[in-house]
Amino acid sequence: MSLETWAKNGWLRPHKITRQEIVDLLGVIERDLKDAQRDLSADWKFGIAYNAALQLCTILLNASGYRPEKLQAHYRTLQSLPLILGAERKDDGDYLDTCRKTRNTAEYDSAGVTSEADAKELIEFTKRLREDVLDWLKKNHPELVR
Repeated sequence: MSLETWAKNGWLRPHKITRQEIVDLLGVIERDLKDAQRDLSADWKFGIAYNAALQLCTILLNASGYRPEKLQAHYRTLQSLPLILGAERKDDGDYLDTCRKTRNTAEYDSAGVTSEADAKELIEFTKRLREDVLDWLKKNHPELVR
């Protein structure tokens, strides 16, 4: 599959991102990474770190010229990660999809479904992903970063 195929299937629509959108999303990511390390429940830490990871994938997808359609927007955004950064990142996309499901359970169905270790693992993963996304932007879309 490719992003182009996803667009033909109606799962994505064209999007032209601006430098300001990147700046704004990076601000959300920085806030979320900081807040995820505060004295909160593991569920909230996990959810906040998940949002930061989702926004990083949003940057990748938007900078690639697309945004997801409403149906399954989070899923498509996360699953675009290996399509953009390379097939070797498929496990990362799958990990984030598992995090999406866990976050949904914690947010809507049941408290106490994540541990401090789960939250810390996702926070550290997201920090590494942030560096990879920034490197990718600098290499592929230098006009979008300072």
